[in-house]
Amino acid sequence: MNAPTAIENFAPFGEAQGPMLSGPFAPLADESEYTDLPLLKGSIPADLNGVYLRAGPNPRFVPNGRYHPFDGDGMVHAAEFRNGRLTVRNRWVRTDAWQEEDAAGVATHWGIRDTMMGRTDKPMRDAANTDLVGHAGKVLALWYMAGDAYVIDPINLETLGKQSAIASTGGKISAHAKVDEITGEMMFFDYGNQAPYMHYGVVGADGELKHHVPITLPGPRLPHDMAVTEHYSILHDLPLFHDHEAMKLGRHKIDFHPELPTRLGVIPRFGRSDEIRWFDFTPCFLYHTINAWEDGDNIVMVGCRYMPAQHADGSIDAQRTAKNIAELVMTARLWRWTMNLKTGAVKEQCLDAEHNVEFPSCNAALMGRRTRYGYLSDQHATSALQWNGIRKYDLETGRSLSAWTDDVDHSWYSEPWFAAADNAQSEDHGYVIAFQFNAATKRETLDIFDARDLSTGPVAQISIPRNIPTGFHGCWVSAQRVARWNAST
Repeated sequence: MNAPTAIENFAPFGEAQGPMLSGPFAPLADESEYTDLPLLKGSIPADLNGVYLRAGPNPRFVPNGRYHPFDGDGMVHAAEFRNGRLTVRNRWVRTDAWQEEDAAGVATHWGIRDTMMGRTDKPMRDAANTDLVGHAGKVLALWYMAGDAYVIDPINLETLGKQSAIASTGGKISAHAKVDEITGEMMFFDYGNQAPYMHYGVVGADGELKHHVPITLPGPRLPHDMAVTEHYSILHDLPLFHDHEAMKLGRHKIDFHPELPTRLGVIPRFGRSDEIRWFDFTPCFLYHTINAWEDGDNIVMVGCRYMPAQHADGSIDAQRTAKNIAELVMTARLWRWTMNLKTGAVKEQCLDAEHNVEFPSCNAALMGRRTRYGYLSDQHATSALQWNGIRKYDLETGRSLSAWTDDVDHSWYSEPWFAAADNAQSEDHGYVIAFQFNAATKRETLDIFDARDLSTGPVAQISIPRNIPTGFHGCWVSAQRVARWNAST
């Protein structure tokens, strides 16, 4: 359909539902498809072909209890580029919970603030709202607390069911699986409250399960991400986990334990459980990695270290740290962890102490291999989940190479994703794509940057006729990759 002349706000909830369901977070009440949208600046690059997809929470019904963004039904927003033309779509992920509530006509689940996953009287929904991973011809919609892998058509966004390989494990998959685009393999983990508390697996390029082993942790943990290299995977055991007494009462409360180290576990890609090696680092939480690679005997991982809150004397304020994490207050710095497989030596280094950056991406075609460049979101000083700019880093030196913001106080960017140009000639030959909502002008745009220099601003900026609620993670699937998938089926 053609775009209306003004932004439509179909949000079914009002200000009374709280800040996480209004303004930049206001959910949409329907699905749509737009073509021939007006250009505000520049033109869509002819060598940009593929689809940028972004997941996020979009509750369909008035929620039960106190709402948290982790609770909302998963909705996918996609921008498909084809020969200079753009199509923008949005569709809900038809999870089991979505279908149950669709039939009931009301919310039948409860959220993270009022229940623990697994309670039968107030069950949480597996919302598939956290991340999107392109693999084996389709896109997987995933949930941060380890749920089912819902299969999505990357173009029309139709939900096609559950990924059978993950279902065959008898377990689940956490949000941040990693795909090696060179081999086509997908590495994943899950976690839960029952021993051994974690599992690790590999799904092949054909979509079949190739490997699955238990990973024993000291107790139930709340890991969020992982990383991979060409031959290894890196799993996380972090000093953040449920308050056990609160959990017995059915409440979701997390504690940070500064007396415990951050542990990174290195396991061969197809390694046995007893082959994992754990390396200790200073205590922190770790939401998101950028990439990892092998450098001789060293395993190098780069990511965003969540900086613990501190008391006046410099010691860690555990209570405030846990509260900040629970309320999505981001205080992260670009960081590098190095583990020597031969000597056991470890090293960690802050690459940029100045900027608070999160929600990163890199050239995903090189996942698991050394990448020089990363693209991250600048975090607003006070607003949760407000990324008011985009920044490019040299991951070797930690130097900020270029950055852009439209409006420091009012811009809300989505996670920026790198999209290689057709026939790219270098690692950073391509574009960075992100949705942007301006809270002052109530204007939604799709911004496209030249990845080689963000500071020149968008090479194309397209008007979107409705707000896209602030969400979580995304992915880029090139047209060449879609074509290869289609040719193999």
